[in-house]
Amino acid sequence: MGLSQGQLGGAIGLTFQQVQKYERGANRVSASVLYRVAQVLDVPVSFFFDALPEGMGAWPPSGADDALVRRESLELLRHYYRLAGGERRQVYALVKAMARAAGDGAGDGVE
Repeated sequence: MGLSQGQLGGAIGLTFQQVQKYERGANRVSASVLYRVAQVLDVPVSFFFDALPEGMGAWPPSGADDALVRRESLELLRHYYRLAGGERRQVYALVKAMARAAGDGAGDGVE
């Protein structure tokens, strides 16, 4: 996400050494620390569980549209909203046209 261990540690009130231990798996991350990290990175806590093996978690719930909670989707949205309004409309139109060309009906949403 573009933060150093020191920057992340400072933002959540820990040293970079502690963040390094979490990252390496030397120490377990408490729920409260995970929550603070998610806030700093502007992602839902579920972001950290995207790669869990099948059956390891209950998120997203069965039947839910998991496209809305995948890491790729969140990153795409984050970058999309960094674009200026005109550029964002062009990207939207491009993706919509590509979806129509693919024939999946995904381009029929609200504008």
